[in-house]
Amino acid sequence: MTKLGIIDLEIIHLGIKGSGRFNEADIENSDLKKLGVGKILDSLASLKDRKLINLNKDGSFSITDLAKDSLWSDQIPTWVKILRVLEIKPYSIEDVSYFLKIPEITLNDEIERLRKNQLILMSPLRLESKIIKMYEILPDGIEKIKKIEDSGFQNNILEEKKLSTETIELIDAVIKEIRKETEFNKINIIEKLEEIKEKLKN
Repeated sequence: MTKLGIIDLEIIHLGIKGSGRFNEADIENSDLKKLGVGKILDSLASLKDRKLINLNKDGSFSITDLAKDSLWSDQIPTWVKILRVLEIKPYSIEDVSYFLKIPEITLNDEIERLRKNQLILMSPLRLESKIIKMYEILPDGIEKIKKIEDSGFQNNILEEKKLSTETIELIDAVIKEIRKETEFNKINIIEKLEEIKEKLKN
């Protein structure tokens, strides 16, 4: 898959929003205008050289199938798309939803699975008086993407890690041993272990 940078993503997304096409007016009405004309022209030239966009006769641009297949193909599982976006830059779930054109409610479960599999990390970020959950890819997530590039996502299904189950079984064994004791002060220990076990289940 062709690697996208932050500017690449924003430019191609203009085309995704515009049914495959965008023009100078679209760029001017977006946050990209802050970059300056020179930076934008360099980015457009780079995308054209990598066959991610085409220049049309009327001066507008069209995104290619190669660009669409990087993040917006229906054949790509949602969790893979999320990892690919977060490999570019840490984003909030709102940003991920915006770029992928997938409702947040659809992303929630996938993001939680990625987090539980320790492929992404959530960090709270205070923005003025609001707390925003920011997600970033972890080394295991980057490794997962590399495996997908090598053998395809069909052979890299996202599965829940078995660590939590093994940990719960270990806690159960400890609880069983503690219950053999008759001292009253063991009750607090059991309660704490039960609480840990419940948290691991969630």
